[in-house]
Amino acid sequence: MTEELLRALPKTDLHCHLDGSMRLKTILELAEKQGVKLPSDTEEGLGKAIHKGELCKDLEDYLVAFDVTCSVLQTEESLYRAAYELAIDAAEEGVRYLEVRYAPVLHQARGLKLTHIIDSVLEGLRAAKHKTRIKYGVILCGIRHMSPETSLRLAELCVAYKNRGVVGFDLAGAEANFPAKEHRQAFQLILKNNVNCTAHAGEAYGPESIGQALHYLGAHRIGHGVRLREDGDLLNYVNDHRIPLECCPSSNVQTRAVDDMKTHPLKFYFDYGLRVTINTDNRLITDTTVTREYLIAHQQLGLSLEDLTTVMVSGFKSAFLPFREKQDLLKQVNAEIDATLRAFERKSAPK
Repeated sequence: MTEELLRALPKTDLHCHLDGSMRLKTILELAEKQGVKLPSDTEEGLGKAIHKGELCKDLEDYLVAFDVTCSVLQTEESLYRAAYELAIDAAEEGVRYLEVRYAPVLHQARGLKLTHIIDSVLEGLRAAKHKTRIKYGVILCGIRHMSPETSLRLAELCVAYKNRGVVGFDLAGAEANFPAKEHRQAFQLILKNNVNCTAHAGEAYGPESIGQALHYLGAHRIGHGVRLREDGDLLNYVNDHRIPLECCPSSNVQTRAVDDMKTHPLKFYFDYGLRVTINTDNRLITDTTVTREYLIAHQQLGLSLEDLTTVMVSGFKSAFLPFREKQDLLKQVNAEIDATLRAFERKSAPK
């Protein structure tokens, strides 16, 4: 098992925040161009200011970094560039399908229209696809601590952009004191229009949060879900209904959702039969890649190569894609996995 092999295998990233996955160099260049004052004018200093790869006090402390990244994502040009570079970086490490999520309302500080924000991100992703052939989808996020009315407006946008690059709706932000059920009207609109949805739940709050995401919001996937193991009945419900978990191991350690990597429930979930996927969450803030997350799952959580390829396939199965398109993609992916494994076996065989 090598990083080179994991990098070569076809992967997904279903839980990836646009504003948490920028390049440090890009943030500095955009800030200089826009006249935005940052905590530091060097990559090293800026990395420390946003806790890049460092342990945070909690999820709220972790989310402070988004104030920095969002400060330079207030123009069409910057949103286009961030989306383009994210997709390029993902494609370079073998990600075949990427779902990019963000909250459009966080990019209106300079008066941008919500439609212009969404169009700019989609154009950046489209340009990256032309260059790399990476497939992509966009997930629009409501924010827990904002008003339910704001979530409803964003849900209306999500419905309007259905089949135009937006593939789903999400509820993000701090969990404690901001229950998911307050935003159920937005999700009712999403479900009524047959749009996919997911929700951050069970990351910084208990399994009750996951229950609300499932039973009040109708979530088709769960973001993180590390606290699911605390409720065996709900765990079996998630397993029985094949509800995918968007696992982000390094991020969960960084936000202290788990004590350390060895106590992360990913392997328990996998062994028990749940459909788990491995994702980055925030490539910049957590200082990670999909390849690195798979390597950690092997080295620190004990998943075998066979386990990891199963998780890779689960990522494609869990994608917010139409069934026929997903079926075709799965055939390609399974063939590519077999071909890649054979190629690496020949390469490592003794001569």
